[in-house]
Amino acid sequence: MPKAEFHASLLAFIHESRKRWLDELFDWLRIPSVSARPEHQPDMLRAAEWLAFQLRYIGCTSVELLTTAGHPVVFGELITDPKLPTVLVYGHYDVQPPDPLELWTTPPFEPTLGLLKGVEKIFARGACDDKGQVYMHVKAIEALQQLGPLPCNVKFFIEGEEEVGSASLAAALEQYKHKLAADVLLISDTSIVADDVPSLTASLRGLAYLEVEVTGPNRDLHSGVYGGAVDNPVNVLCQMIASLRDEQYRITIPGFYDRVKALTPKEKEGLAAIPFSQMDYQRDLAIGGTRGEAGYSVLELTTARPTLDVNGIWGGYTGEGSKTVLPAKAHAKISMRLVADQDPDEITALFTAHFKSIEPPTVRVKVTPHHGGAPFASDLDSAGYRAAEAAMTQSFGRAPIPARGGGSIPILALFKQVLGTPTVLMGFGLDSDALHSPNENYGTFNYFKGIETIALFHQQFGGAKTID
Repeated sequence: MPKAEFHASLLAFIHESRKRWLDELFDWLRIPSVSARPEHQPDMLRAAEWLAFQLRYIGCTSVELLTTAGHPVVFGELITDPKLPTVLVYGHYDVQPPDPLELWTTPPFEPTLGLLKGVEKIFARGACDDKGQVYMHVKAIEALQQLGPLPCNVKFFIEGEEEVGSASLAAALEQYKHKLAADVLLISDTSIVADDVPSLTASLRGLAYLEVEVTGPNRDLHSGVYGGAVDNPVNVLCQMIASLRDEQYRITIPGFYDRVKALTPKEKEGLAAIPFSQMDYQRDLAIGGTRGEAGYSVLELTTARPTLDVNGIWGGYTGEGSKTVLPAKAHAKISMRLVADQDPDEITALFTAHFKSIEPPTVRVKVTPHHGGAPFASDLDSAGYRAAEAAMTQSFGRAPIPARGGGSIPILALFKQVLGTPTVLMGFGLDSDALHSPNENYGTFNYFKGIETIALFHQQFGGAKTID
């Protein structure tokens, strides 16, 4: 089929299926698959079984709920010709807790269509992260089935623990790797720059996440009786954390920057090509200005430089009213986003050694590492990346920008280690979609544009015989 004719037929089928595909996604979004809450265990299984049914509906010949130490993985495959290349799709069906509920304008598990700044959006927990983006892949395969033989084989590997750190994923990959052989790993858990500025995620920062505890006296003390003589762990913790950055907002941990490379002129040009308005950025966040490591732009700071941030801090009395105590303990959770060549284990060790070295003799410090992940960089010359680039160029009418992502997908290192499969990150969300926040949303434009582009990706990657 000629290229233009195929594209026109694809768009016609998407238009024809629009209401049904929204209704189906809404059914899935109504299932509160919150992996962090034990009371939602039945909902997790229900969400997995719902997806398994949909994979059977589009023709997957092998569909299973793969057992793990935690929530099951939904696996499906459609092998039409062993000689064709195989695309492995990864995503997740679990979602973040919806709290705080009072900040939602519509119920989080009653998906609603509404307008946001004049743009039609799906409002629901999981709309973008990641049910909406997973379901694009399912519907893209359905569309391709309607238009002729599949240009690629396809496998789905959709887990249920991404929002709680993918604790069971490493063992599951090892256990089931014989099922997962593929030529490319395709993931849509990322974003584009804007609806009119397509982009492919060329790199992601890594992550080192840990918790610190400062212990002082053997019990909470009366602040009037002991205050002024006994060191307060909350005060100490705040002072220690404050010392982790200097006046230039540069991280003071010895060796932290040893593996950090300066951006090349070409990389700087790529960042400069991304549309960005400092005024709009501040207005959207309701902040009076930005602050970060001296000498770098906002886009450089949020995608190409490492960070150190306190994600939570607590200690002492935080209830209603007053209670004049000198607390026995103080705690904080700290994350560090890492850039290319930084190793999360090494950074965790450097942080631990430094934090303990600045421990005053009046308290005891404990550092507990949590999850982390290595930085990621796409091979821009790989067959998968080139296919994604061509598909986006065709669907959006302009070539995508190779964009740097500021976040992390720690499981990418696992896939590389266990399967060795080249990865393409082709997401369609927006940074403004309120992921993990009240009123999470996903544009209907993005949902259907994703289905269109993914179908075109399979055509490109499979080397379908089309003519211009």
